[in-house]
Amino acid sequence: MTWNIPNILTLLRLLAAPGVAIMFLYFARPWADWFALILFVVAATTDWVDGYLARAWKQESKFGAMLDPIADKAMVVIALLVICGFSGMNPWILLPATLIMFRETFVSGLREFLGDTAGTLKVTKLAKWKTAAQMTAIAVLFSTGAFETYFEMSVEGMDGATVDAILSGELPDEGGIGWKLNGAYYSWWIGIILLWSAMVLTVITGADYLRKAMPFLSDK
Repeated sequence: MTWNIPNILTLLRLLAAPGVAIMFLYFARPWADWFALILFVVAATTDWVDGYLARAWKQESKFGAMLDPIADKAMVVIALLVICGFSGMNPWILLPATLIMFRETFVSGLREFLGDTAGTLKVTKLAKWKTAAQMTAIAVLFSTGAFETYFEMSVEGMDGATVDAILSGELPDEGGIGWKLNGAYYSWWIGIILLWSAMVLTVITGADYLRKAMPFLSDK
């Protein structure tokens, strides 16, 4: 193993993956949502930084090439599990999350089976766009969880008629429930659009990797 700054950043990103879930064990919401969002965004940023530094400083290594996709997959899979949990297994999130996790597991299995010939499944530009779309969607959906919690805290103890009156403008919105509800609504739809876009890219790149691996899977 080569210990340099790019590889250390990659390792830290891998360690940050379970940290996203741990935030919900030690902090109450919405703080857990914000801490998870910050940790995820900072870790996701290192995905670009470590690659840039490795190329700029000519410090590319086999260890880094091996660890980088593992760290990305761990971050995405763990974060999606957390989001599925606090979304109440919403099918709009559960379906794309399931396909994304299936694809990541499938491609990892292909690479493990191919062994020395796994270089056939090099990361493509479309796969990099897929990862970027996944991470952006996850970050947005973490903010949705925070907005929803703020809204629920603000309307606690209110009856439905009072909430409706505030949202319609009949009563003053002193608690800011309007912008909290709007934040939850718009961030949810933006996150869903990004997540389904990531799912499409995930399926396409997974099929491409399978096509490239087929010659090595034949018994002939």
